[in-house]
This record gives sequence, C-alpha cells and structure tokens, in this order.
Amino acid sequence: MTTSAIEAVAVAAWCDDESLWVRLADGRQLGVPLVYFPRLLHATPEQRGRCELSGSGRGIHWEELDEDIGVAGLLQGRGDQTRAARHAQSAD
Repeated sequence: MTTSAIEAVAVAAWCDDESLWVRLADGRQLGVPLVYFPRLLHATPEQRGRCELSGSGRGIHWEELDEDIGVAGLLQGRGDQTRAARHAQSAD
C-alpha cells in the first residue's frame, strides 16, 4: 500500500540554511529549497526553528511568520501560494 500526497502525515519538520525538511510517517524525508517559501527564506534561523506540526501532521505552522505549509502541497510540488494569489488579485 502506498501513501498518497493527500494522506501524507509529517512527524517532524525543520529548516537548515537552504531547505525545509519534512519527515513523513511512512519513513520518507522531503527537502524543499527555501526559495519556494519567501517568508522562510527571509526569516532568521531562530524564526525558522519555531515551527509546529498542525492538523495532526498534515501541515506545518510558523506562528511568528504567519506561514502555513500543507504536506500534501509539498508532495505535489506546490510552493508559496500567496504569490499566486497576489498575481490573481492584481489581474482582476
């Protein structure tokens, strides 16, 4: 049985200077460059370190940065959705 992106659950999340790392319950580990997430990229290492899992591991939340990242979206290759939303609003 395989785990789909929608069912994926994180058990740990952390950042280094270049990437957001997520360990999934099924043993996979995913690294995504911070450039996909400008708020994380421009945050201090201390701010990036203050994350918590949300939604029973279906998301990652940084209270201080007002950043929420869904695990399913990471597996589907989605980056920062706020940029896309701003472009859609400015096109109206």
